[in-house]
Amino acid sequence: MTAIMFQGTGSDVGKSMLVAGLCRALVRRGLSVRPFKPQNMSNNAAVTADGGEIGRAQALQAKACGVPLSVDMNPVLLKPQTDVGAQVVVRGRMQGSSSARDFFSRKAALMPEILKSFRTLESECDIVLVEGAGSAAEVNLRANDIANMGFAEAADVPVVLIGDIDRGGVIASLVGTHALISESEQNRLAGYLINKFRGDATLFDPAVDAIRARTGLGCLGVVPWFADAAKLPAEDAMALENRDMSRKGGRILVAVPRLSRIANFDDLDPLAAEDDVDVIFVPSGDPIPADATVVILPGSKATRADLDVLRAEGWDIDIKAHVRRGGFLVGLCAGFQSLGMVVSDPDGIEGPPGDTPGLGYLDLVTSMRGKKVLQEVQGHDHWSDSPIHGYEMHVGETLGSGLDSPWVTLGNTAVGAMDATGRVMGCYIHGIFASDGFRAAFLRHISSAERQATAYDQQVEAVLDKLADHMEAHVDIDAILAAAR
Repeated sequence: MTAIMFQGTGSDVGKSMLVAGLCRALVRRGLSVRPFKPQNMSNNAAVTADGGEIGRAQALQAKACGVPLSVDMNPVLLKPQTDVGAQVVVRGRMQGSSSARDFFSRKAALMPEILKSFRTLESECDIVLVEGAGSAAEVNLRANDIANMGFAEAADVPVVLIGDIDRGGVIASLVGTHALISESEQNRLAGYLINKFRGDATLFDPAVDAIRARTGLGCLGVVPWFADAAKLPAEDAMALENRDMSRKGGRILVAVPRLSRIANFDDLDPLAAEDDVDVIFVPSGDPIPADATVVILPGSKATRADLDVLRAEGWDIDIKAHVRRGGFLVGLCAGFQSLGMVVSDPDGIEGPPGDTPGLGYLDLVTSMRGKKVLQEVQGHDHWSDSPIHGYEMHVGETLGSGLDSPWVTLGNTAVGAMDATGRVMGCYIHGIFASDGFRAAFLRHISSAERQATAYDQQVEAVLDKLADHMEAHVDIDAILAAAR
C-alpha cells in the first residue's frame, strides 16, 4: 500500500483543492484512492452514511474518488465555537468542547485513533492522499503534533510541500519551512508544488534553481490559477475572505449575513451556481442590501452568540424592514432556530448557559438539549412535491405551534416551519438546495418566474474532471506516485 502527504507552507494555500484534483486524476488512471486528513478545523462538515461527520474538504475529495464518505477520512475534526475553544469530534462523534490549550495537551492521546483510521483506509485502496493542516513549520505546535509532520513521522509517509505564490513570498515560505523543520522531517520531503500561479510560468524557472540550491528540493509542478475552484464547496470560512462579493447581474439576490461562527455555508453554493442568482455574504459593518430577494440565515456553531452578532450589526432591523417590504426569509439549522421566539442553552453546550430571544418570526422555542442529530435525510417539499435530499447536523430540540405549518416532509414526518404568508420558513436540513427540482421550485416561489432545474451535482463532477485535467497538465503525477510508499 502507498501513501503521500501534502502539507502547506501556510493556511489556505490550496491543499484541499489540489488533493481533490489528484484524487480524481488517479482514479481516472485506474487506481483505487482514498483521501485522509488527520486533523481538520472547520465548521463546514458533512454527514457520513453511518451517522458520523467529517470535514467538507474530505467529503469533496471522497466524491472525487467516487467512494462513500467514511469517518476514517477525517478522524479528528475541530469545530470552532469561540475564539479560544472548539467542539471536538473524534471519528465522527462529538467528544465535547475544548479550549485550544486543553486540546494541545490531548493531542498525543488522539494519535492511536488517527493511525487506526489511516491504516483502515490503507487496507481498502491502492493509495491514500493525505492532507495536512495549516503550516508544516508551526514549530510552536510541533510537540505531539497530529496534523502535519507529527503524523507523517508516526505513519512513515513522504511529504510534498505546497506554496501559494498568489499571496507573495513563496520562495521564502518554502525555504523558511525547510529551515525550521527537523533533519528527519527534511529527509521526508519529496518535493514541492507551487499553486495559484498567474502569468508566464517560465518566469519562475530561476526560483526553482534558487530553492533547489537552498533546500535540495525539486519542483513537482507550477499549478496555474484554477478559476473554477470557486464552483466547488469551500473547506471553511477562510474561503470567504477571498470570495468575490461582486454581483454578476442576477435578477435574484440572496443575502447571507456573515455570522461570526458561520457553518456549512456551502449550503448556498447550488444557488450561487445559477446564472440568474447572486449570493452575497454580507460582511460586518455592511447593511443587508435593500434589494435582496431573500435573506438566508445560515448554520452557526453558536446560535445564541450569533443572534447577538445579528443585533449588534443591526441586521435584525434590516431583516425586519426586508420582511415588511415583502421579502423572503429562510433559516437553515441555526438560522431556523434563530427565527423562533427563544433559544435556550441551560447546560452551556455552545457557550455560557442562558436564554437569548430569537427574531420572533416563527412560534418556536429551541432548547440546546438532547443528543446531537447526525443523519442523512430525504423527502419532498410542500410547494411542488419535489424530492429533497440532504442531512441534519445539529444540537437542540425545537418545539412550538409553528411546526403545525411545516416546510418539508421527510418520509412520513413533516418538519420545519413556514409562516402563513409563505415568505418566512426554516428547517434543519443542510444541503437542501443541492436538490435540483426543489431548488428550481424554491426560486420560482421567490421570483414568480418559470425556470428549468440546473443539474448542480453534474456541474461539480464536471469541475472535478476539469481540475483533474489541470493536475495532469501541470503536475508531475508520475514523480508523486514514485515518491509515495
